[in-house]
Amino acid sequence: MTAQEILAKLVSFPVLGGESNLTIINWIKDFVEQHGVEAVMVPNEEGTKASLHCRIGPALDGGVILSGHTDVVPVKGQNWETDPFELVEKSDGKLYARGSCDMKGFLACCLSVLPDMVKADLKTPIYFAFSYDEEIGCLAAPELIEHIKSHYSEMPKYAIIGEATMLQPVIGQKGMTILETTVNGSAGHSSRILQEVSAVHEASRLVLWIEDKMKEIVGSGSQDERFEPPHTSLHVGMINGGIAANIISDKVTIRWDVRVIPKDDFYAIKQAFEDHCREREQELRKVFPDFEIKTIEDHPPVPPLDTSEADDIVDLTRKITGNTEVGAVSYAAEAGQFSLGGFQSIICGPGDIAQAHRANEFISKEQLEKGVEMIRKLVEELS
Repeated sequence: MTAQEILAKLVSFPVLGGESNLTIINWIKDFVEQHGVEAVMVPNEEGTKASLHCRIGPALDGGVILSGHTDVVPVKGQNWETDPFELVEKSDGKLYARGSCDMKGFLACCLSVLPDMVKADLKTPIYFAFSYDEEIGCLAAPELIEHIKSHYSEMPKYAIIGEATMLQPVIGQKGMTILETTVNGSAGHSSRILQEVSAVHEASRLVLWIEDKMKEIVGSGSQDERFEPPHTSLHVGMINGGIAANIISDKVTIRWDVRVIPKDDFYAIKQAFEDHCREREQELRKVFPDFEIKTIEDHPPVPPLDTSEADDIVDLTRKITGNTEVGAVSYAAEAGQFSLGGFQSIICGPGDIAQAHRANEFISKEQLEKGVEMIRKLVEELS
């Protein structure tokens, strides 16, 4: 099957982040095993989702992992001109479908070259590592990584995460996490605002603290010009609470994210926030003894990526893409997790990330073909 034919099949599985991905991962497993390669499933506890990994080539140290995720973001509310789960080729040379760019295009490239991998005299192995729930927080990658490390007697050395970069090697990625903070105040008549503790008022002060903390970080000079913006960002995206204009709110929830450049420490930022919250609790419990602020991590923090340009993975990726310029991205990806797992890691894949997560997502046929060529050159390089 060609990469385009495989992509057409992959996008037909409407697997959103958080949903069962067994339909698509079982299809991939069957495809891989039809070519004589053993595929290993890594299911979640409930057995409703699974990651997959496999090795093509000899059981020797130093192999290359090709990594991607099987889930996509929702299409609800977006103005699609075509069926988002059917690959549509238009006269402009683009292939339209949800996930065509992010990142089933890369998976299709890998799978289309599998027959060549099997036939090649590989001196160094190639691994596939395909995960689930990347789009809701890169949730499955840590378990997948640990399973790879424990399953094989040999140890891979490199990981190429095929997010859409127009095949530019990307060596830097911001880390990120999403937090949920709940403020518990005291309900009452709005005329008693000074005798009660308004959760809305206190949550608003926390929002300002979060913004001020970002300004403080920027003012400290902690910057990394590879990123846009070139600093750690803190952002409140949701605030919910209150039931009427004349009732003092007793509960408000804010959801916010922190995206750190590699040199900054997410946990230090979180601790500063917690320290501030404890101070507010101590002060306001004089008015309302049960006043409380609780913060939870909505998902485990995704670590940043900070690969050295001198690392071997950079030279290897330059060779197989022909692109010598390296870059950095502000979005989160599984590359930081693979790096933390002990693999030299890089982000490089076909397609333009500007097309991801939007209506009428596409990958150009040219980029898909270049992605295939990149994988073929990797096979040649390792043979």
